Amino acid sequence: MSSTASPPRVEEPPFRRGFDPARHGRRAECDGGRHVPGTKFAGRQFFEGTLTGDYRDFGPYPWRWFLMTSLTKKPAGYGHEAVWCDESSLTLLDDD
Repeated sequence: MSSTASPPRVEEPPFRRGFDPARHGRRAECDGGRHVPGTKFAGRQFFEGTLTGDYRDFGPYPWRWFLMTSLTKKPAGYGHEAVWCDESSLTLLDDD
C-alpha cells in the first residue's frame, strides 16, 4: 500500500541555538523594556543573575539573546526563574 500524503512538515524555530563557553557561569546585569499593561507605553526592567552560555540568534544578521538564570535581582512580580537578555543590554559584572 502506498500513500500520496506527504510526511508532516517539521517547523523550524525562528532562531538558531548556540553555546558560548566564555559566557558560561558569568555574573551579569541586563536591562530591557516591557509593555506596561493597559497603556501604549513600555517600562524598563532590570535583572541580575548568571549566564548559562546558551544563546539564540534571530535573523540573517544575528540578533543574539543570552539565557540568564539564578536571578538575584528581578522586577517585582516577575514569576520566572530565567530570562533571555539581548546581548547589547548585558553588562558583565566579573569582567577582567
